[in-house]
Amino acid sequence: MKTLKNSSLLLLALIALSSCSNEDNTTNEPIIPSAQAFTNLQTAALNSVTQNFTLTAENGLATFISTNGVTIKLNGNGLRKNGNPVTGLVDVKYSEVFDGGKMLTTDKTTMGLQANGQMSLIISGGEFYVNATQGGVQLTTVNPILLTVPTVLTGGPNAAMTLWTGQAPTAAANMLGWIQTDPGPTGANGVIVNGQGTTTPGTYNATLPSFGWSNVDRFYNDPRPRTQLLATVPTGYNETNSAIYLHYDGQGSSLAKFDKYLTASQQFSEHYGQIPIGLVCHAIFVTEDNGQWRYAIKAFTVQSGDVYNFTLSETVLGNQAQLEAAINALP
Repeated sequence: MKTLKNSSLLLLALIALSSCSNEDNTTNEPIIPSAQAFTNLQTAALNSVTQNFTLTAENGLATFISTNGVTIKLNGNGLRKNGNPVTGLVDVKYSEVFDGGKMLTTDKTTMGLQANGQMSLIISGGEFYVNATQGGVQLTTVNPILLTVPTVLTGGPNAAMTLWTGQAPTAAANMLGWIQTDPGPTGANGVIVNGQGTTTPGTYNATLPSFGWSNVDRFYNDPRPRTQLLATVPTGYNETNSAIYLHYDGQGSSLAKFDKYLTASQQFSEHYGQIPIGLVCHAIFVTEDNGQWRYAIKAFTVQSGDVYNFTLSETVLGNQAQLEAAINALP
């Protein structure tokens, strides 16, 4: 009788252990992230490329050197606070993005607004954010901001580069779009390329008319017919808690984005139909999982009307550095 009792207890223990094991496996399934959790990852990535400086306004021209060797010149005498000249200490915030990995994690892609209102890929010579505040109050400037950017950071000088400013072209775009800057009659706002076609290390000398995001860029030109692409993601993921990006292989510092989510079909869309047929690309699905990046990278050659399907089983977990390294390792 005692043996039977002990056997029963052992059986119950095995059942309980099996139940616990099943519960443990369940908890290993990814939890659908909130929009805020996904945004927090992008914010942390942007903070990692942001530098802070100070200047004394009445001292005039201030010069700063960034982590990557970019020279920033800002004239304190030209700063205005509520329309009035500024005196005293000023806080300067500066960010720079040069490679596809950081473009992805910071969500600072390279899509330029064309004359017809559509978005198309642009090749970047660097994305830059410059801003100045005093006591938390936004300042303006009547003098341009000067940047000297080593072209080695983006593959060498290119004479086709021009200046762009960053803004969302529509309220629904949920992305930073780029608009080509009019240099004006004096050519004051733009980019001068030094070192093109020489053995001397080149620079982009950019003149920024105001604070905010700017980009040294050129349109990606491809004569092939274009198509629209769609991508399907796992249930529970959408434009608020995930994103899909497009890496054009062999095109240097650039990254496109599937910028529209189709609720009815639960698909992401590059809805302008601007992807060249025959282009060799990588599509990247990213989301958040317990403070880390969950992502999948797929290689493909564009065919007309392609639909790309992502599943959770294809994804891996990684931190920001691991994801950026994976993107920067693409051809």
